[in-house]
Amino acid sequence: MSTTDREDTLKRLTDELANFQGILEGISPLSLEIPQLEGLDIFGKIMPMNGIAGGDHIIYVDFKQQYNLQARIAEAQGGGRHEVAANLKRCRNRAGVILMDVSGHQATDALLAAMLHQSFRMGALYELDIFGQITNRLFENLNTRFYNTSSMSKYFTMIYGEIATDTTFRFFTAGHPPPIVFSDKHGRFMDIDPQLCAAFPPIGMQPSKDMIDQSATSSVLGFKSKYVINKWEIMGENDIMIICSDGLLEHSRGGETYYPKSLQDLICEVKNESAATICDAIQKDALSFNNQSDDISFIVIKRI
Repeated sequence: MSTTDREDTLKRLTDELANFQGILEGISPLSLEIPQLEGLDIFGKIMPMNGIAGGDHIIYVDFKQQYNLQARIAEAQGGGRHEVAANLKRCRNRAGVILMDVSGHQATDALLAAMLHQSFRMGALYELDIFGQITNRLFENLNTRFYNTSSMSKYFTMIYGEIATDTTFRFFTAGHPPPIVFSDKHGRFMDIDPQLCAAFPPIGMQPSKDMIDQSATSSVLGFKSKYVINKWEIMGENDIMIICSDGLLEHSRGGETYYPKSLQDLICEVKNESAATICDAIQKDALSFNNQSDDISFIVIKRI
């Protein structure tokens, strides 16, 4: 291969990567998408290990901002679907968040994040129209779909949760660590009852059990049981909940891990700041602790 051919090949690959990054920017979480709920301050941050793109992804769902709830409520009431209308009304005081972590941290691993992003957004529209809320059914279908289309080595962990203005947090986790909660009153991270942390295999690792199309799906590892929703009611005034990837929880130097001590010490210092400022402080402190060995992402939810 001549020098000219090598330069042409390199330019073509560089252009392809730039095009891929441009597509990913279209699904990156925007500040205007961050949920606005009375009494709650929410902000998130993604830190790709390569500084460009990786397998971590955040999706915000502010029902009252992103969907015309009033029109949907009127349509449901006009059609006599009063339960759907009631569910839609409750969405006025709720917001959802997704944090996913693809196995691997190459830029191209973000392709799975893009696939989930578009699949979830489309599925959410149908869920609101049919049920007036997002249900387990959407994630059961997504899990089986990713199982059927992804290789065994490419799966991802995910947590989906909905926070309400009464600070009730309902969530399920698929291979993802549960949230951690900092108590302002006690000045530390709280211990959470394991019974409040039901967990399931990563998305795409095992197809969902009892799905209509189960007979058309085979699985060497068997089928996973139905998702169970965890419900927490533990956030007091000025408490902080952090939803994060294992890249933050396992961040370390030598034999010392960043979580819980160093992260807890930092939160004690910045607990009175905004969620956005706390996120910036975590990013700076984590990188000061040690260089990244994985993608790191987190969402801070603070009761104000």
